[in-house]
Amino acid sequence: MGYFEQFPQVKYEGIQSQNPYAFKYYNPGERVGDKTMEEWLRFSVAYWHTFTANGEDPFGAGTMVRSWDHLDGMDRAKARVEAAFEFFEKMQVPYFCFHDIDVAPEGDTLKETFDNLDEIVGMIKEYMKNSRTQLLWNTANMFTHPRFTHGAATSSNADVFAFAAAKVKKGLEIGKELGGQNYVFWGGREGYETLLNTDMKFELDNLGRFFHMAVDYAKEIGFDGQFLIEPKPKEPTKHQYDFDVASGLAFLRTYGLEDYFKFNIEANHATLAGHTFEHELHYARANGLLGSVDANQGDLLLGWDTDEFPTDLYSTTLAMYEILKNGGLGTGGLNFDAKLRRGSIADEDLFHAHIAGMDSFAVGLKVAHKLLEDRVLEGIIDDRYSSYQKGIGKDIVNGETDFKKLYEYALEHDQIENKSNHVEQIRAKINQYLLTAFA
Repeated sequence: MGYFEQFPQVKYEGIQSQNPYAFKYYNPGERVGDKTMEEWLRFSVAYWHTFTANGEDPFGAGTMVRSWDHLDGMDRAKARVEAAFEFFEKMQVPYFCFHDIDVAPEGDTLKETFDNLDEIVGMIKEYMKNSRTQLLWNTANMFTHPRFTHGAATSSNADVFAFAAAKVKKGLEIGKELGGQNYVFWGGREGYETLLNTDMKFELDNLGRFFHMAVDYAKEIGFDGQFLIEPKPKEPTKHQYDFDVASGLAFLRTYGLEDYFKFNIEANHATLAGHTFEHELHYARANGLLGSVDANQGDLLLGWDTDEFPTDLYSTTLAMYEILKNGGLGTGGLNFDAKLRRGSIADEDLFHAHIAGMDSFAVGLKVAHKLLEDRVLEGIIDDRYSSYQKGIGKDIVNGETDFKKLYEYALEHDQIENKSNHVEQIRAKINQYLLTAFA
């Protein structure tokens, strides 16, 4: 049966279109620099929010009823696969992502769970043969079930560590079977509630051991997808070990894992950590570890992970600026880890939300490319640090001075004049580019 047969395939119609089922800015084949929009943006649909979420929140039951929800267990899982690939085709997205229990229900035993997965993965594999939509990444859910109440790889219970390892082993095998380009680790329960009963060093050591085992097993089976860590500061734990890119980078370097992992940056996680989206992208890029993006946004008036579809053009522009400077996302992509608002209960809202997000990043791509082409921010930055291009500044950069020489220099040059940063002018310039990009 067709789950979305009443909806047309979404195509690009341009800025003047009034068709709610058309892209206004995202034109997949349009070249921006040396790549097409589709090649730069590498959009992905998140299986969990799109096909399993029902609109429930901590204060209320689900509000969304899909046409497959009258089914149970494996029948519902199979219907979701059918619906998913129909949606992928209608949206013309190149990628999708999933957690293990998104696609197949857990059984009463781990073996039964894996048997369920094998059946559904086989079905997904068959659909992928005739679909342009491929697997961007998969992962294991190690946070929902009560067994993970104390964590997974950082659990105080060794049996849970072993259980988590079995799930990741299976996940890597699935990633290889489906041709996944990445594998993500989100440590939803890898953290602590209080240090009064926590051996942080031991838990981090165990997490390091766990990741090395994953690296070893990937090599053993020939899975060559990129490993990704997705930072988040809190929620569900009070303090998660992968708080942000900086803490994640420190962890990777401490445990000798920086050659095997990059970061999957989520916009809403960045703001929960007290950073901007572009800060986290920039930090990862500057250290050569920007791998992929979970494209969403948070509500800054709310203190939790709201996972809204991205529509903030200023944010998407600055995000694409970092991604362009990174040369793209390699095997990564822009995955819509975003969910409909609880009141958006209709099937068509799934289309409108993804169209809005894809158009928003298409705008950001074009504006960011123009900013880079015109060297707007590069010129400003070059000028701001120009004192390091000559004289004492050049000596500092080249390692040709020391404290004694700098002491003598400072005595003779103690009347310091700073230049203005012109922050307001810079922001106005970005607005100008935003408003004229499609004029």
